[in-house]
Amino acid sequence: MSTTTRNTPAPRRARHFVDTAPFDPMHDEVLTPEQERYYMASQWTMMWWKLKRHRLAVISGLFLLLLYGSTLISEIIAPYGLSTRNVDHIYAPPQGLHLFHEGKFVGPFVYGLDYKLDLRNLQRVYTTDTTDVQPLRFFCSGDPYQFWGMVEMDFHLVCPSENGTFFLLGTDRLGRDMLSRIAYGTRISLTVGLIGIAISFVLGIVIGGLAGYYGGWVDACVQRVIEVIRSFPELPLWMALSAALPVTWSPIVIYFGITIILGLIDWTGLARAVRSKLLALREEDFAVAAGLMGAKPKRIIGRHLLPSFMSHLIASATLSIPTMILGETALSFLGLGLRPPITSWGVLLTEAQNINAVELYPWIMTPVIPVILVVLAFNFFGDGLRDAADPYK
Repeated sequence: MSTTTRNTPAPRRARHFVDTAPFDPMHDEVLTPEQERYYMASQWTMMWWKLKRHRLAVISGLFLLLLYGSTLISEIIAPYGLSTRNVDHIYAPPQGLHLFHEGKFVGPFVYGLDYKLDLRNLQRVYTTDTTDVQPLRFFCSGDPYQFWGMVEMDFHLVCPSENGTFFLLGTDRLGRDMLSRIAYGTRISLTVGLIGIAISFVLGIVIGGLAGYYGGWVDACVQRVIEVIRSFPELPLWMALSAALPVTWSPIVIYFGITIILGLIDWTGLARAVRSKLLALREEDFAVAAGLMGAKPKRIIGRHLLPSFMSHLIASATLSIPTMILGETALSFLGLGLRPPITSWGVLLTEAQNINAVELYPWIMTPVIPVILVVLAFNFFGDGLRDAADPYK
């Protein structure tokens, strides 16, 4: 037995070869310019690439950009002045836009309007005069106005023909052009959302961030305040605070008062969301490491914790803006928001409170169309931004 063991050859060990060259993980791989551009891209660049693949969000963003850009030149876009009255065309119906007359190309024009009094129904009955061709004028001089309330001008993008009319969306009970008033109202209605969301975001992020990071009695106090505010029905609370504004205040002061009210009420939802996120993230390794390295709470919250759920903040912003626009529209419609001479979409809709006027003159409801389009655009754009900012998609 021992002889057999002595005569058995020892197993041969595998030979190992060690490469003494420096380790290079990219030794056998060469990055293409596209790959290098992708690997070196910043977070915001990658968000932009992902957003571009969301076609509906891009279209909605361009639509919103066009609307907000139009607020800078509302006076130029409007064919008529804000208070211009056409006493001969009260409740005039919309005029159709045409290019050809009797088979010949004329260019953009409208047909004139004739009317007669219906004494039985006490209203004007308008008819289209196809023999009265009224070509439109472009880049023309029209009703004078003060550009942004400072510079006297009379330049318009489009004007009616001399001694003609151009009511693309009809007129109201005072003979004022609805298209021009909607263009002026766009500036007020859209900026209400921006100013309101700025106030709401500052309050929501600061108060919610403090409650989520410190916890304890700070969190308890903030939660009780939020519960008290959210216990009130939103619309009646808006109505009560708006009604408290003195009627003797100037329109511009009332405008800022409404935006502040909207911002002060809307911050609670965002603060609660920020608080819940920070409660979960403050115990993560990167947050604890930042604290051990001497970072102050303000830096930990602003540079490490908030960017971790940026997608949620973006989605909240894009959803809060249309909520504030709808809030201003509802308050103005009920007569508790903005008041003339300030013009907004909600102020324009106050004439739709009379159901008889809506039945006879349905075009006075046209200010509701931009409200619906803006709300839908913000929702689609917010979905695209949320998906683009989400690091797990």
